[in-house]
Amino acid sequence: MRHTITRRNFLQTTSLGGGLIALAGNERGLAASPRIEPTPRDKRLPREVWIATVSQNRMEADNYKQMITKMLSRMEQVVPYQPDIICLPEVFPFANLSAGRPPLSEVAEVPIGEISQPFAEFARKHHCYVVCPIYTKQNGRYYNAAVFIDPKGKPLGEYRKAHPTVGEMDTDIAPGPLHPPVFKTSFGIIGAQICFDIEWDQTWKNLRKAGAEMVFWPSAFAGGSMVNAKAWQNKYVVVSGTRKGTSKICDISGEEVAATGRWAHWVCAPVNLEKAFLHTWPFCERFQDVHAKYGRKVSIRTFYEEEWTIIESHSPEVRIADVMKEFEFKTHEEHIQAADKRQRKARP
Repeated sequence: MRHTITRRNFLQTTSLGGGLIALAGNERGLAASPRIEPTPRDKRLPREVWIATVSQNRMEADNYKQMITKMLSRMEQVVPYQPDIICLPEVFPFANLSAGRPPLSEVAEVPIGEISQPFAEFARKHHCYVVCPIYTKQNGRYYNAAVFIDPKGKPLGEYRKAHPTVGEMDTDIAPGPLHPPVFKTSFGIIGAQICFDIEWDQTWKNLRKAGAEMVFWPSAFAGGSMVNAKAWQNKYVVVSGTRKGTSKICDISGEEVAATGRWAHWVCAPVNLEKAFLHTWPFCERFQDVHAKYGRKVSIRTFYEEEWTIIESHSPEVRIADVMKEFEFKTHEEHIQAADKRQRKARP
C-alpha cells in the first residue's frame, strides 16, 4: 500500500511486532516531528537497516558537475536520519542536462574517479554506504554501472548492467555479466540490477542464489508493480532509485515500506533483515508454540490467500535462524526445493 507524505508531516505506519517509520522530504526539507525520530545507530536492532533512496524528479542542471552538486545537496537532507545506505538513480550525473549527455570517453572512469569522488567523501563523512550509478570503463569497454562505496569512502565493487538497451549499445555501452556480483556489508549481503534488467528474471534469481538479501535497482523509470514482484519472487528487499516517477523500498513480501512522490523526492525508512519467508503449511501447526515461548520478541505474520508467512525477530537476543532450527521450520525456498527434488526422483 502506498502512503502519501505531505510537506507538513511524516507518516507513521505500524506492523505486527513494532512500529515502522517512513521519513520523507522535498527540495526544502521537512521539519522533523518531535513525536517521530529515527532510531540512533547504537540503539537499532542488530539487523535493522535504515535505507534512503533519492528520486531525480524535478532536478535539472546545465552540466554534470552542476548535477553532482545538486544531488549531493538532496542527499544532505537525508543525513539527520543516519541512513546506513543511500541509493541514487541510474547514471544520474548525465541525465536531465541542458547541455546534453557528454561522450563516454570523457566521463567513464575507473572508480574512485573524478565523478564518484564527491560521493566517496559523502560516504566517509556520514559513515554510510552509497550506491553511485555512473559510467565505468575497463580494457577499452564502457559500462552502465552501479558503484558501491563503503563507509570509509572506498570502492566495495561495481555491478555492470547485464541487459543494456539497443540504444545504449549503439553508444558503445557493453553488457555486463549474467552472474552479477554480491557484496558483503556490515548489515548483510547486497547486489544490484539496473533499469532494463527488470525485464529479465534470471539475473535477479542469480543474485538470490548468490545470497543477496537486498538488491538496489537504479533506473531511468519507476517500474511500478514489477519492483514489488521482484522482491517477493526472490525473497529479498528491493530498493529502486529513479530518474522519474517513484523511488521506493519494498520488503521481502513485496509490500512498499516507503516511496517518494510528487512533493517528496527522497525517503528514509528501516527494514529489519532478521526475518524469514515461509510457506505457511505445515509449519503453522507450531506457530502457537513460538508465540508461547517468545511472545513479543518474535512476530508471525501470515498472508492467508498466498499462504506465505513472515517470521521476524524484534529482540537482539533472538536470531531467526535459531527459531527456525528449534521449531524445524524451513524457508519457502527450502520447502519448494524439497518438493521439487522428490518430484524429479518420482518421475519415470
